[in-house]
Parts: sequence; C-alpha cells; structure tokens
Amino acid sequence: MTYKSWFDAHAKQHKEIVEKLVACGKTKDEIIEYFVFENMVKNEPDFCPLYAQNKKCHDTKHLNCYLCACPYFRFSDAGVEKVDGKTKFSFCSIDAKKGKAGVYGDAIHQDCSACTVPHAKSYVEKNFDLDWTKIMNKCVLK
Repeated sequence: MTYKSWFDAHAKQHKEIVEKLVACGKTKDEIIEYFVFENMVKNEPDFCPLYAQNKKCHDTKHLNCYLCACPYFRFSDAGVEKVDGKTKFSFCSIDAKKGKAGVYGDAIHQDCSACTVPHAKSYVEKNFDLDWTKIMNKCVLK
C-alpha cells in the first residue's frame, strides 16, 4: 500500500465516521471524545488494524485517534529526495525531537512511533476541523 492510497482510504473512512456523528447531533467536544482509543476499539474496530489486537500505535496513556496521521508528516510516493544513494519518501516538517528517520534498505521513511504530538486531546482541539483532509492538506507533496 502506498502512502497516498492509505491517505485517501483513511480520509474516506474518517469522513464516514464524522458524518455519522454529526448526523446524531454530536458537538465538537463529543466528536473528539468519541475518537479516544478505548472507544474506537469498541465502536469502530475497522478504523485501525491495531484495534483488533487492542494495541496502541504510540505508547501514551491518553491516545486520541482523531488525527491518525500527523499534520506535520510529509510524503511523496515518488520520493522526496536522494540521501546517500537512498530514496527518502517521508519526513517531519517540524523535525520533532521524538521523530527519526528510519532506513529500510534503499528507502528512508519517517519514524513517528515515539512522537505523540497529534494524539493529545489539546492538540486535536486546537487543530480541529470536521474535514480531516483540511487538517492534513500539506502532507501530500506534489
């Protein structure tokens, strides 16, 4: 699966959940609360493959899944640049201190596993939009 195909499929899935919640009259705060990991595992088991194992993608007590992916993540399936003969496909636009570049053979991908920036409720509240793609609009590099 490419970054872009995941991104598009996730945007569709996210939109369907948000539209369902809006149709039920949920407020911004209720929508954000709905996306808490424990609730999502129970009510939206197909949203993330890790939910089947009741496993979090990041080691944090309070994980909010509204921003599954980070607005600071940048990617290009064609590659961003060459670094020491390897193709860099993704990076963090703010160079988060807990992020790192992962080298996998001839490919370099951003490893965000130690970073929890977009999963804090306060971050989601500050950057909230019903349309996930608006929040994530800078991720896909042309």
